[in-house]
Amino acid sequence: MTQLSTSKPSTFNQILSWLVAVIIPVTLMLTAVRLVLNPWFVEFEYRTPGFPADEFGFSFEERLKYSKIDIEYLVNNADISFLAEQRFPAGQQTPPMTCQSMEDCNLMYNERELRHMADVKAVVKGAEWVWLGSLLALLGLRLWAYFGKWEPFFNRGLGRGGWLMLLLLGVILICVLFLFDWFFVFFHKIFFTGDTWMFLYSDTLIRLFPERFWRDTFIMVGAITGVLALALGLVFGRRGKS
Repeated sequence: MTQLSTSKPSTFNQILSWLVAVIIPVTLMLTAVRLVLNPWFVEFEYRTPGFPADEFGFSFEERLKYSKIDIEYLVNNADISFLAEQRFPAGQQTPPMTCQSMEDCNLMYNERELRHMADVKAVVKGAEWVWLGSLLALLGLRLWAYFGKWEPFFNRGLGRGGWLMLLLLGVILICVLFLFDWFFVFFHKIFFTGDTWMFLYSDTLIRLFPERFWRDTFIMVGAITGVLALALGLVFGRRGKS
């Protein structure tokens, strides 16, 4: 009877340890996404060597100004009118061949772009809730581990989660580096419906965020995630064994 009673808690603690490990990749990747979803990254990216200039005439300063408006929309609580009301300053307009009237040319975003940004904001807000939920889950498990005397199992879960994230990251980065076009389309088909994410090169969103921007974004998110995952694997992997 004594042997049976000691084995049950051990098995249960192992399950909890693996639960921590499974939560870690979600937490790390969404933490990296939230860090990148800030004005600093846009400014950093625009300054990287070889970043393509806007062939329709946006200057560096204009690109930076308009892109920060897009980011602000994604993280605030405003509806799509926040972007729908954005207009080009006097003397600027959308390339005339892509708009039906002079009034349309003065609008910074067309209907397709607005629908896409509304979809993106829904994904961002959903990801924020998942991120916060994963953080709260880890905090709850950490407190449970402390009071339930299974901290070594919790630490082992953190270490396992770090190594698991690195494994997943390797697969993702291979897709980004060698199959970026396929990965980019696959990503959009998972998170967005229809073809609202397909634009003309003259559309404002493409002028602000060309393909190079998204390739570098995936790489930056992967790099931040990888550093955090490696730190967990090295630090808490050792603690979990002690």
